[in-house]
Amino acid sequence: MDKSLLSVGVLGLGFMLLFTAFQTMGNIEKVVIDSIVRDDTTFSGDGYVSLAIIYATFAICNWLAPSVVALLGPRGAMRLGSLTYCLFTASFLWPRTWLLYACSAVLGAGAAVTWNGQGVYLSRCSNSSTMSRNSAIFWAMLQASMLLGNAFVWREFSGKSEINLDTRTLLFSVLVVVAFLGVLTLLALPEHKSPHKAGRPLKEIHAALKLFVTPKMGLLSITFIYTGMELSFFSGVYSPSVGFTNALGAKHLVGLSGVCIGLGEVVGGIACGLAGTKLRRDAILFGGYIIHATAFATIIINLPDASVFGETSTTSLLNPPSANLALVGAFLLGLGDACFNTQIIALLGGVFASQSAAAFALFRFMQSLAAAAGFAYSTVFGLRIQLALLATMGALGTLTFWRVEWRTRAEAESNCLETEKKSLRENEVE
Repeated sequence: MDKSLLSVGVLGLGFMLLFTAFQTMGNIEKVVIDSIVRDDTTFSGDGYVSLAIIYATFAICNWLAPSVVALLGPRGAMRLGSLTYCLFTASFLWPRTWLLYACSAVLGAGAAVTWNGQGVYLSRCSNSSTMSRNSAIFWAMLQASMLLGNAFVWREFSGKSEINLDTRTLLFSVLVVVAFLGVLTLLALPEHKSPHKAGRPLKEIHAALKLFVTPKMGLLSITFIYTGMELSFFSGVYSPSVGFTNALGAKHLVGLSGVCIGLGEVVGGIACGLAGTKLRRDAILFGGYIIHATAFATIIINLPDASVFGETSTTSLLNPPSANLALVGAFLLGLGDACFNTQIIALLGGVFASQSAAAFALFRFMQSLAAAAGFAYSTVFGLRIQLALLATMGALGTLTFWRVEWRTRAEAESNCLETEKKSLRENEVE
């Protein structure tokens, strides 16, 4: 096995373990916190508010993250940031409202550093011919975390209508251990030197600001915003909505929904990796939008509008709602998300290879800002309004991605023609 593929494997394993803890927590946080509130009258935390704080802090700190990556290197940045995932997960063992929100903010800052380090490291491990493959492999391994963590949740929540203290303590303890194993795995990452000269920390911020106002990045911002909106929906809103729909039955469907989302992510990552050498990025991303539009249609007819807020006995167009259709919707959400994210990562790693830290920082900035907004408006907007917003922004994001992809391809073809003409002129002179 070549060093590049080995590095991607270690990177993927580290993130798989780390996000077995975090993505599982995000998927069940609203349901679990509601159970803590019922048991402890002094606790007034809210799952959507916690997640909004995480992603808002993530967005703000993304402007500083390239400087940290430039200072510590991508491996050092990921190792430092990964510790905050352990801290956040451990905070649920001692539920305090102030501690929940403080650790949410700390995690947001750590996540910004971790993900920027990941983007730079993955770019260093790859070249133009392996970027799509490597990003797809990483994405599939990362999203396998939703299978592992949520399968455990499914087992622990099975047959339960309430999540008691003993169940919560066991769940959080296991997730803390798994997150720490992820930190240890990241310590084993092989080093990869950058072919580009490293920028000084303060210059990285300036580079990100300059890149932010370019036409290509302006267009891609719409795509980034959509991925943030759908991230908040599938990672923290959809599964709790399934659990809050009383007509569907027991709470174990929350974990099973997360398993199906993760399965969709893994299948999507593998499929995108295989298709990356045969299909263009714009075609794969368009397929992702069609998949998401189908998912939105299944959800709107199946789940009640009020299910995003808490327990509800109301129904939607299907009465009674279908648990199987809810799981199909979950699978499609994960599958479509994989199509979007693998192609965005591949485009940024290829088109902005010399500015990878700044490009990935801007991607995560826009994505996390939109995710924070998504969790914030989830406290106000019902399911139907949220799905209408997602469908609209998804269509716009697909169109803007196409525009950048086509423009990039036209520029590459133009440069090839210029090179050929120059070569012909030089031959004629000789």
